[in-house]
Amino acid sequence: MNKAQLLKDVALELSEEVSKLDFTDEITHIYNPLEYAWKSHSQYLEKYGNNPKKIIFVGMNPGPWGMAQTGVPFGEITAVINWLKIETDVEKPENEHPKRPIEGFSCKRSEVSGRRLWGLMAERYNEPENFFSEHYVANYCPLSFMTESGRNFTPDKLPKEERIKLFNACDKHLNKTAEILEANWLIGIGKFAETRINAALKDEIKSEKIKSGNILHPSPASPAANRGWSEAVISKMGEYGLWN
Repeated sequence: MNKAQLLKDVALELSEEVSKLDFTDEITHIYNPLEYAWKSHSQYLEKYGNNPKKIIFVGMNPGPWGMAQTGVPFGEITAVINWLKIETDVEKPENEHPKRPIEGFSCKRSEVSGRRLWGLMAERYNEPENFFSEHYVANYCPLSFMTESGRNFTPDKLPKEERIKLFNACDKHLNKTAEILEANWLIGIGKFAETRINAALKDEIKSEKIKSGNILHPSPASPAANRGWSEAVISKMGEYGLWN
């Protein structure tokens, strides 16, 4: 069985497992793009997940104007269409928040994090095939959480008992993804992702089968990211001896 099919199998397992979980009443809406945007996520896996990877970049969870719309990690619309060459129909989540509509590839909003991430990779590697020959981008958690006001609710803020159940499922998926892709390095996009990498793959990291690290998250909420995110990432990857 090829790697892309294996990735699809474990993604569907994760989607099914997390869809059974219950969460705090403060969360009124949950989006799972592995369900309603499966067509485009599946395309991403088929196009870019079918070979061994040296490095896997790991984000936290879907952004409202990125993966939540396109099903692609950090999936800023323009980057997914023009650089990754993916564009499909996207269905609607069962319980859609009026302030966070899912418009798929028709969405006019731009996600800064995704624009920065894929923009750097396009600038550095020119063609996606060059980047994905050794790299891959994944999200740790597939769910996007919202409160009644439409405010984003990040997984790390969940009550402990709920967090443990969710993280157990996500840890298992991340471990399988790293195994399928035969990764040497897992790089957290932000500190949270690095923490989860170290928890999910503690045995592999302890035995030095896999190495871990982090890069600055490209969120516009980060003053450091706004002062030169690309330069900071290139510098950090150089420190790890990964990008010359």
